[in-house]
Amino acid sequence: MVLTGRAALVAGLCVLPITVSPWPATTFVALLAGLALLVGFDAALAGSTRRLTFTRSGDVTARLGQRVDAVLLVENTGSRRVRGVIRDAWAPSARAEPRTHPVKVDPGQRVSLTTTLYPLRRGDQESAAVTVRSIGPLGIAGRQRSHRVPWQVRVLPPFLSRKHLPARLARLRELEGTTPVLIRGQGTEFDSLREYVIGDDVRSIDWRASARRADVVVRTWRPERDQRVVIVLDTGRTSAGRVGVDPTTDDPSGWPRLDWSMDAALLLAALASRAGDHVDFLAHDQVLRAGVVNASRAELLARLVEAMAPIEPALVESDAAAMVAAVQRRVRRHALVVLLTDLNASALDEGLMTVLAQLTARHSVLIAAVADPRVADLAAGRADAPQVYNAGAAERSRNERAELASRLRRRGVDIVDAAPEDLAPALADHYLALKATGRL
Repeated sequence: MVLTGRAALVAGLCVLPITVSPWPATTFVALLAGLALLVGFDAALAGSTRRLTFTRSGDVTARLGQRVDAVLLVENTGSRRVRGVIRDAWAPSARAEPRTHPVKVDPGQRVSLTTTLYPLRRGDQESAAVTVRSIGPLGIAGRQRSHRVPWQVRVLPPFLSRKHLPARLARLRELEGTTPVLIRGQGTEFDSLREYVIGDDVRSIDWRASARRADVVVRTWRPERDQRVVIVLDTGRTSAGRVGVDPTTDDPSGWPRLDWSMDAALLLAALASRAGDHVDFLAHDQVLRAGVVNASRAELLARLVEAMAPIEPALVESDAAAMVAAVQRRVRRHALVVLLTDLNASALDEGLMTVLAQLTARHSVLIAAVADPRVADLAAGRADAPQVYNAGAAERSRNERAELASRLRRRGVDIVDAAPEDLAPALADHYLALKATGRL
């Protein structure tokens, strides 16, 4: 049973007869009994909350930053009208609106209620409970009951770096020689023969074919295809740090490094698959969190965003040995291994550095890291003593990061270290440079 504000108003009005009555105690008991009977009578006449049935429908997936409509169909199987409010409860990060729905459901009637979600976080958003409050005809009291009506909406990564894909695909077409340019397509894989034109490199002339055709022909090349690209996402503690500005909500506290890395991984996967390479994906900290292996070009991105959606940073140190072992189990021949992690000296010195030789002995390794732009802002401060101390700490952090990157390069590892918004296009450009020089 629930009481409304009207019950409190009636109770307040009952105070007046008590103050003027010659027998206040007797009057109080009589009015209290009358109010109790009135409340019980009103609650008894309220529509039954047990006789309501609920059915859900609506979207089950959406990208972060998009609105999601969760539809709740309410049917009254009882014999009395249900008048009151219904609350379709969700987690606070779902930002459900409206919070409550006023309803009047007659016997046998169906009512559709739509709750709009504006999710703040990637992952699975699950409904909590549907709470019904049925008010009696007097509006003094009513009944309340919660129903479990499960529903789940998977919020996928937004893939904001998709806007950089057309420009990189145009560059890829130039490398393959499918766009008319002044230079031939570069690479190490023979493509075809064509007639010599002024401006071609004379070193590309095929003299045997020219003799057979009685004309000068040149060899054309294209970037190597059917190479293996393995994207490894580090989901350990360093991926939980927030950097930059959250692009979906403009929150200055930033996006987690993990989400920036996911965005870069999606752009690289889309580009590599268009280039004819095979892309595998692993998410790992101490154990394997997700994996996409041997996906076709048509289904790669869909499988990637589905695998990435529920991943959250694990507040533990990543097991580099287990991560390298997971890569070696799945990839036997030479591959480009792209590790999306942070250039954190303490984490890498105790982890990846100890097993890096096992990885570089067989594969080409590229480490992509998200740099914190606030460090550069702190390093520029000189206005007062606190800012000078902050600038000194920031410079030390940048020097340690640069020294770590230099040590990794000496071990044969390529490094892409860029600001959050620049990581995805920088990683794609580095992949194209490797493709153009035949280093895959």
